[in-house]
Amino acid sequence: MIQAILEAVRTGHSFLVTTHENPDGDAVGSSLGLARFLRNAGKEVVVHFKDPAPDLYHFLPLVDQVLTTVPDRPYDVCFVLDVGEFRRAGEAITGCRSVAKFINIDHHITRDLFGSINYIDTSAAATGILIHRIIKESGQPLDYDMALCLYTAILTDTGSFRYSNANQEAFAVAGELVALGINAWHVSEQLFESQPAGRLRLLSECLNTLVISPHGDVATVTVTLDMYERSGTTPELTDGFVNYPRSIRGVEVAIFLRELSPSLFKVGFRSKGKVNVAALAGLFGGGGHHNAAGGNMEGTIDQVRKNVLSRVYEALAP
Repeated sequence: MIQAILEAVRTGHSFLVTTHENPDGDAVGSSLGLARFLRNAGKEVVVHFKDPAPDLYHFLPLVDQVLTTVPDRPYDVCFVLDVGEFRRAGEAITGCRSVAKFINIDHHITRDLFGSINYIDTSAAATGILIHRIIKESGQPLDYDMALCLYTAILTDTGSFRYSNANQEAFAVAGELVALGINAWHVSEQLFESQPAGRLRLLSECLNTLVISPHGDVATVTVTLDMYERSGTTPELTDGFVNYPRSIRGVEVAIFLRELSPSLFKVGFRSKGKVNVAALAGLFGGGGHHNAAGGNMEGTIDQVRKNVLSRVYEALAP
């Protein structure tokens, strides 16, 4: 599979690199790391995100060159990274007629096989791990910029190596990247010690919505549109909010309800392992990983919460 990807790189000239809507650290880091690799190989590369990269990742190289529109030109290959479902790349990509070949690289349990090449490995801790494998197999040396992007991808998708996907390969690759000069504290400072004050104001409102089930095994938090206005924030600052209810002793499943528009909510799930939340998200047209998944649902906040909780309680039933 990797050799087929490298052959497409060798024979191709123009490349488009993209990822899912509302990109997270793995999406941003793996995309920029791959783009750097392709440019070092002498290729023409356009990086496209449906939504802008969050400010949190603006310390990464090439992030200032990411486009939110797709230039109208032919592309030999479009790399689609970490999407799970093709639709999450956005209509500019799914409807693009100027791409000769799509290459799908992903590590989600729930995924679409939409590419001419589908490099899927659910054992990988992050899509950044798969990009690292490709670069290593190519024989091209990893430079500092690639290392910084891929380290960020791995660090964020493993929850700073706290999640169950933080396997031996994740630690080994991270160690290799640190050996190339990555300052682990510098990256952590950028990601976790440089948040705007508004995020704490928004988090304070979010935590005030905490509801714990009678048995103490399910917890929900909510962010509504009016909270953004009061705190002067945007949706990108909610990344990681779902981990607060999951951290409660006894909670097996945490749910984060985020209002996208009136009567439409993004539902994020986190599990401690007992429940496969990817399967739960699939009931709502979403997907993800065993312990982290999400999807969208229409209705009022009370309707959505009731519907979601009923499904979670079913999953937790003996």
